[in-house]
Order: sequence, then structure tokens, then C-alpha cells
Amino acid sequence: MPVQRILVLGGGFAGLWSALGAARQFRELGSGPETARVILVNRDGFHAIRVRNYEPDLEGLRVPLDELLQPVGVERIEAAVTGIDPAAHTVALTGAGGPEQLAYDRLVFALGSQVVKPPLPGLAAYGFDVDTYGGAERLDRHLRSLPQRPDAVGLFTVVVVGAGLTGIEAAAEMPARLQALLQQSPAAGPARVLLLDHSPVLGSDMGEDARPPIARALAALEIETRLGVEVAAIDADGVVLADGERIAAATVVWCAGMRANPLTACLPVDRDGFGRVPVDAFLRVEGVEHVFAAGDVARLLVDPPHASVPSCQHARPMGRFAGHNAACDLLGLPLLPLRIPWYVTVLDLGSQGALYTEGWDRQVVASGEEAKRTKMVINRQRIYPPRSASADDLLAAAAPEIQQPPPRR
Repeated sequence: MPVQRILVLGGGFAGLWSALGAARQFRELGSGPETARVILVNRDGFHAIRVRNYEPDLEGLRVPLDELLQPVGVERIEAAVTGIDPAAHTVALTGAGGPEQLAYDRLVFALGSQVVKPPLPGLAAYGFDVDTYGGAERLDRHLRSLPQRPDAVGLFTVVVVGAGLTGIEAAAEMPARLQALLQQSPAAGPARVLLLDHSPVLGSDMGEDARPPIARALAALEIETRLGVEVAAIDADGVVLADGERIAAATVVWCAGMRANPLTACLPVDRDGFGRVPVDAFLRVEGVEHVFAAGDVARLLVDPPHASVPSCQHARPMGRFAGHNAACDLLGLPLLPLRIPWYVTVLDLGSQGALYTEGWDRQVVASGEEAKRTKMVINRQRIYPPRSASADDLLAAAAPEIQQPPPRR
């Protein structure tokens, strides 16, 4: 009998845990590499802790994938995914050896999402982002270069475009980062941080209860909020708004919107407004044989009628269940449905602490330093895979189970 193959696309939260979940189930069932293989494809050799890219210290934000995959026998291919042919059960890759086609028996599509970058004049050349580790690294290098530049209007002004969760977290870290830089450049002008959004509502995803404390925290940080505005262009000296106003700024950080990986278009299904494909309770792409999807590319009713949110909170359990179910499906065994009966949001607010909300209406249950302690546990412990290099630890963490909400500390 030929060796059967589960192919996992993506090494982020959903992809990593899909691969580990499949490997765990194969081991539980006694299926070795002579009968079934798990292969993970990722564009580089790292599992990126993407949700921390807004932080000033980037150390520890990437974990070598081989450290996590080799102990459990998951193979890794470093390549870019360029296409999916669900009819032929193949995936097109481009790696160091050039283009190739890779066949699969079951596919887990977990290539995540990316920041939306419209064809705005100057955005590609002069805009920064915290969407990827590379983007965060580029922004950090740019900020560190500011004290060595000639003094100019807007040199220590940062404009963050997009007042959603990522934009708020990125903006909230900027005052402290700029103050540290100013100490290296005493002749420079004052620091200034502006948070812009086309929506008239700050943190529109956060709900009525959460918006006032967010506004108070940003005010305490002296971050200027400009709502209901449109950016028309970006250049080396700042941004131009649609009404013609110019804001002088050496740094523009783009955080305006997310969309699922465009390869979702390869699957013959109707996608939602974020470009996500519909999956059933077992993480199977509806209407596409032998294809599962998890994380930001998938829309799952986690708590009907509420759908999954692009976040590590949902991507990690979606990955664990997708990998488990792909292995079971391959072996003709029953699948496990995924339902998550709770939802929380913990928003970092820089030196003003954090905000912890519960429920889909996002009722505030903690704020300030209490919520910040919980945020630090999430960012630095909870969302990390075991680092012991122990197969037992990794596979135990990949069990298809639902964690309890993070404790308020």
C-alpha cells in the first residue's frame, strides 16, 4: 500500500498545530511513517508569534520549526505555496529548487491572513507594518535610525493608520519607544503619535463597553486620534489626507484591515467578506473533497451563530482539530466537531496596561495592570508551543481539546 500523505500549508498558529495534531493522532493509532506522513510547507523555517509584532522587543518572536517538528516526525518543506488544485489533489510550490507539484491525500489549508494594502500612492515605498516579523524588523530598524537623521519637522512623529486592535496596540507602544529614541537625540523636536481611521468609531470591533476605557488610555498616552478621515497618499515626509491636509511624519505604520490569503480563490467555494472559505464543524472545506482549513483562511461557526475571528485564540484550536480530523478522515475514523463556548479579548494598551473583555458583546471585566498581567501570560506563555524538544510534551499539547479562558490575574 502506498504511503498516504497529509500536507499542511502554513507554519503559523493554525498550521503548526494542525501538523502536530495529525502527528499525535497517527501516533495514538500506531501509524508510522511507512503508512502515513505529515508534511508541513512554510515560506521560512520559523513559527512566528505574529500577534507580538507590535512589541518593541522582537527577541523570542520566532521559534525554529525544526525544533517543534523533528521530535514528532513531521517533515518540513521550505517553499512558497503558489497554487492549489483540489481536483488533482496537488499543490504548486516554489522553493530553492524551483517550481514543483506536490500531491496530497488530505490537505490542511492554513496559510493565514495578511494586512490589506490598497494601491495607495506611496504606501508600498514609504509605509511600514507589523503584519510579519520581517515587517516588524524593518520598522524597528527605521525607528532606531531616527536619532542619526538630520532634525526635521515630523522626524519623531508616528502616524498609525487603522484604529482596530492591531493599530491600537501598535500606537500604544509608540510613545515609550519615541521617548527612548529622543534621549539619543536631545536637539530633536517633541514626539507625536497619531492614530487615524476612516471609521468614525475608535476600536469599532471592541463594542460599546470597551471604547471609553480605550479612549481614556490613548488620551493618557497623549496619542491623538483622528477618526472619519481618509489617507490619500504617503510620501517620505508624511501623509496627505483626502481633504488635502498634510501631516508631517517620518514614520507611517499601516494597520488598516486584514484579508485571508489570496490562495483561498483556488478553492471552488463562495468566500466571505474577509476572503475566508466556509468550513463545517469538523474543519472540512464545505463542498471540497479531502481539504480541511483552519485559522484565518477559514470561517467556522465556533459558537453559533458567531463565527471564528482571525486570531490565535481561534487558530490554535482550529489547527489541533483540523489535524486530528484530517488523520482520522484518512484512516476512515469518526471526526471530532469543534465548538468553543467562550470568547475573550485582551487588548494591550502600552504603559496604560490592558483591557480584558468577555463575551461577543465584549463586556469589560478587567483593565489596567490586572489585565496587563493576563496579557503578558498570553503573549509570553499561553500561545507558545512547548520548548522542551520532547515529543511527549508537543503531542500532549496538540490534543483536540478546548482550553479554558485565560485566567484574570
